[in-house]
Parts: sequence; C-alpha cells; structure tokens
Amino acid sequence: MATKAKRPEIDEGGMGYLQSLPRRVVTVYLPLLVFVIVLLFPFYWMTITAVKPNLEMTDYQNFNPFWVVHPTLEHIRYLLFETSYPGWLLNTIIISTAATFLSLLASVFAAYAIERLRFSGARQVGLAVFLAYLVPPSILFIPLSVMVFNLGLYDTPFALILTYPTFLVPFCTWLLMGYFRSIPFELEECALIDGASRWQILTKIVLPLSVPGLISAGIFAFTLSWNEFIYALTFIQSSENKTVPVGVLTELVRSDVYEWGALMAGALIGSLPVVVLYSFFVEHYVSSMTGAVKE
Repeated sequence: MATKAKRPEIDEGGMGYLQSLPRRVVTVYLPLLVFVIVLLFPFYWMTITAVKPNLEMTDYQNFNPFWVVHPTLEHIRYLLFETSYPGWLLNTIIISTAATFLSLLASVFAAYAIERLRFSGARQVGLAVFLAYLVPPSILFIPLSVMVFNLGLYDTPFALILTYPTFLVPFCTWLLMGYFRSIPFELEECALIDGASRWQILTKIVLPLSVPGLISAGIFAFTLSWNEFIYALTFIQSSENKTVPVGVLTELVRSDVYEWGALMAGALIGSLPVVVLYSFFVEHYVSSMTGAVKE
C-alpha cells in the first residue's frame, strides 16, 4: 500500500516566516517600497521639473506640484542651445576619463607592489594609502592651488586632470589591494618558475584576472571625477572650461533668480552618463566588491 508523501514542513528557523503574506508585506514589500521611493523620487522630481512650464512651478493652487499638466521642452532647448552646457558636458567627459585613466595606471602599480611583492612594511604603506583618501579636499585644495598657479595650469583642463588623482589614487589603490589579495599566489609562483618577469606576470596573469576590480575602481574614479566640485570651482574660471557641476550652479543661478527648469534639466542630463556606466558594468561591479572584501 502506497504511503502518502508528507508535505515538507516549513523551516521556522530560516525563511519560513516569509510564507505568511502579512509578514512578507511588513518585512519585505514595505521596506522595498520605501527604498525605491527614497532612491527614485529625486530623479522623478528632476524629470517633471525639467519639462514643467514656469507657471506650473509657482502656481500650486491651480496645479499639482507632483505632476505636469502641460509639459514643455523649452527648458531643455534653452539649456542645450542658449547656454554653454554642451561644452561643460564635453569638458567633464574629457577630464573624468583622463583622470580615471591616470589614477588606474598609478593604482595598479601601487596595489600590486603593496600586495604581491611582500616587502617589509607593506601593510603599513597600504594603511597610509587608505588614510590619505580620508584627507578632505577642502584641506588639499589650498596647497594644490599654489602648485597649479606656479605651473601655469590655472583655468585649463590639465589643472583638474592632474589634481583629481590626489583623491582618486588612494581610493583605487585600496580597492585594488583587496582584489589582488584574492588572487592565489601560486599562479605567480608557477609563472616565476617558468621564467616570467614581474611585468609579464602583471600584464598576462594578474590584470586579466582583475578585470572586475579594474572596472569597479574605474567606475568609482569616474563617478568621483564627474561629481567633483571644489577643485573645479577653484581652478577653473572661464565659462567655456567649466565642468557640469560648476557650470550649472554658477551660470544658471543669477543673483536671486533660479532657473529651476534648466537647473533640473542640467542635473538630469548630467547624471545619465554615470547611470549608463553603472547599468552596463553592474555585474562586474558586484563581482569586484565580493573579491575586494574576502581575504
């Protein structure tokens, strides 16, 4: 006589408590809803403000502040064709890309030397590199401004390209140190036995295995460069050389007049490149974070 299969009991010590709908709502859905609202509401507000006529921005008695009745592209047209915003965007892309490349180049050599060469005091050097990242830019920009003026780099893109690595290199080095640490030493030992040089080991073994870490460090460096404000405000004066964060704030705010439509359009368009960058490399980014924290 066949015995009736027993229904597996819910593991009360694991995720069994989520089987109840009220508990799922309280412990999963509501926190996710709050998280999504807090995360996406600024982008929603920027979007509706960018396409909202000036009348709807000020007349809250006749128009809902959270919705657009008569959308318009006038603010975007003004931003792209009557201001220097396209030039600011191009400057930001060039400066961020160049600073990221220089920072990654220096960070790869520094992280490899600290983590793989096993010299005396390597851990202390790594800690010092990380502590250098904690120094606030508001302290560094004063001596850096003297150097920029003395080198004749003031009001040029090179002023930012050469100063951004001061805070990008420590962070990228610290991140790559954690990822290099996850690569087995046996791979290098076998390569050394076969007669490979340190340069061949770095370029043919370590770097190919560290692509997720390099992508993650590059994303962080590019994002920090893209959003940087203090150095760009201090070292750049002319309108045509400004970056997006500085140009939007200094050129679209005139005394007590705030062009909110153009400001929100500039902020929205300026955030799109970083969003696209994260969306394309999110898998490598998560992979690198896993490798960077494990020993």
